[in-house]
Amino acid sequence: MRKLIMWNIITLDGYFEGEKSWDLPFHETVWGPELHQLSVEQLQSADYLVFGRITFQGMAAYWKNAEGEIAGLMNTTPKIVISRTLESADWNNSILIKENVVGELKKLKSGGDKDMYVFGSAYLSETLVEENLFDEYRIGVAPVIAGSGRCLFPKGLTTKKLSLISSQQLSTGGVVLKYRPK
Repeated sequence: MRKLIMWNIITLDGYFEGEKSWDLPFHETVWGPELHQLSVEQLQSADYLVFGRITFQGMAAYWKNAEGEIAGLMNTTPKIVISRTLESADWNNSILIKENVVGELKKLKSGGDKDMYVFGSAYLSETLVEENLFDEYRIGVAPVIAGSGRCLFPKGLTTKKLSLISSQQLSTGGVVLKYRPK
């Protein structure tokens, strides 16, 4: 059975992005050899990447023309985009799901041996957290206090108790935390 894994980078004060979409300068402060290696490992272990519309469009715009090992994996790994408004998903190997998101993701989780990753996609992630669909949370914490922006876990979510699987200190001063639901 596939695991559905959240992967996000946040600031120390919990922000997923700045005041505007794709306002992510803190990503540069945490990026280094360890996150490069983690990115490659995650992509190699993935059957699917799962995105909400906003993240899908931003990732496609960047990765379609990028080069290198990570770009190659991003462009060849099958992708699922969750959107009620998109008419098509034109990034290589992409599937569009417009309705019954929870049911469709449950079906996909039930088959296959590799993992499914949700990269970014805070609005989608909020739904998946509430529906208890995540099997693991991987959070990179950048050593930055942003002071404002969009929180990854907004107020009002139902309490979820987690168990720490591992923590990894990064040479950039950041840390990667891995949790699973209790």
